[in-house]
Amino acid sequence: MNKVTTAAMQHQTVQGLISKPDLLTVEDAKVMSLPRMTEIFTKHLNPGQLHFMKLLGFHKVKIERADGMYYYDQNGRAILDFFGGFGSLAFGHNHPRIVEARKKFQDEKRQEIAIAFMSQYASALAYNLAACSPGDLDMVFLGSSGSEAMEAAIKVAERAAGPKKPKIVYAENSFHGKTKGVLSITDGQLYRGDFKLVDNTVRVPFGDIDAIENAFRSDPEIGVIVLETIQGGGGIIQAPNEFWQKLRALCDQYGVLWVADEVQCGFGRSGRFYAFEHAGVVPDVTALAKSLGGGKAAVGAMIARREVYMKAYGTPKTAMIHAMATFGGIGEACATSIEAINILYDDHLIDNAATTGDYLLQRLEELKAKYPAMIKDVRGKGLMVGLEFHDFSKTVPVVLRPVLAVLDDKLKGSLPGFIGSHLLRDHGVLVAFTEYNRNVVRLEPPLICGRDHVDDFIKALDEVLSRGIVRIVKDFVKAQVK
Repeated sequence: MNKVTTAAMQHQTVQGLISKPDLLTVEDAKVMSLPRMTEIFTKHLNPGQLHFMKLLGFHKVKIERADGMYYYDQNGRAILDFFGGFGSLAFGHNHPRIVEARKKFQDEKRQEIAIAFMSQYASALAYNLAACSPGDLDMVFLGSSGSEAMEAAIKVAERAAGPKKPKIVYAENSFHGKTKGVLSITDGQLYRGDFKLVDNTVRVPFGDIDAIENAFRSDPEIGVIVLETIQGGGGIIQAPNEFWQKLRALCDQYGVLWVADEVQCGFGRSGRFYAFEHAGVVPDVTALAKSLGGGKAAVGAMIARREVYMKAYGTPKTAMIHAMATFGGIGEACATSIEAINILYDDHLIDNAATTGDYLLQRLEELKAKYPAMIKDVRGKGLMVGLEFHDFSKTVPVVLRPVLAVLDDKLKGSLPGFIGSHLLRDHGVLVAFTEYNRNVVRLEPPLICGRDHVDDFIKALDEVLSRGIVRIVKDFVKAQVK
């Protein structure tokens, strides 16, 4: 190619610059109207999900800002957050210390992606997680989500268990993530869809120690058991302390590694840093995410016993088999988590989760006694609480029950949905729901929640329940017509 041709090509490149598409700016996004948001959501995100948002009236809300325990919508209305992003907002919205730590990191132009070098921020976060973890849980893998942390957890356990023990036990109604590895031990057909999943798994009832012992005894190929310490999607389900103590003993007896999924129930939510600490036992591997990012960053972590980790990845030849991905240990995210862990202890938020959680359970028990025809059960630990309602047929007069009983399965989730809709629309209170038991309202407020917030929530819920089932349904239908 001669010099003339090269010069001509360079000239053409300059003249024919790639044109910029019709893009939205950050300011455009900030002032976007609800109709425009709905249009884009339908066109480019998830039109099916919008159907459910419309049913609950959530599509009418545009969040303009958030602070502490509250969202603030387009009308300036405060919305009390008892949803907490499925446990992702331990510190509430925009905690000032976390915001300041991130701003300082940016102002100082600190490094973000330092894959070629060791990172002081990843190192400090790993140190803190080891310091907070009991026993010899002290080897850390950093990622960006709960699914990624759990993928790392089952991989390190499977490698440590060895090729002669490749099978993994998981529980009914479990939720461990949506990526394909952990989807294989997530017990939900909705999420599993028609994906081809790994088949080296064994399913047992949650909390059934006899079923687990039978599985261990009958199948020497079982090398790993994976359990949520408190099942979230299953409806806030716990097992007694004795179960976890016996599980630890069985795992030791049969040479099985125990992976404790603490993505939702960990990081102080239960009233201890890890929920398994209530039973005085330590798993072989665990995982954290959600609030680990301080509500401002996506951070997940796997923490393993050193012996397990080194068996899996302890040589130069095996060290890179499951090393951190590009955004694992990213600078500002790690700095955010470092600050978050310090706040957790400085502000005594773990203790607050325990005491305020007890108060929330007490107040809900009072409502259960007041509305026994509607509320079936109240359960939970710390600020991870489930409020279960009866099937629809049980809430109506006795003469109507046989007629509605045949529809109970189809109507599951209706009453919690109606109540959640009324709480948001009429009282500015946001709650969540559970995946498998649709009759359960999930309450996971930030760990900064106080007794006054609990009182406000209980007052709102009491007012909605006082309407009675017929009016609750009528009011919901009226809201849909508007």
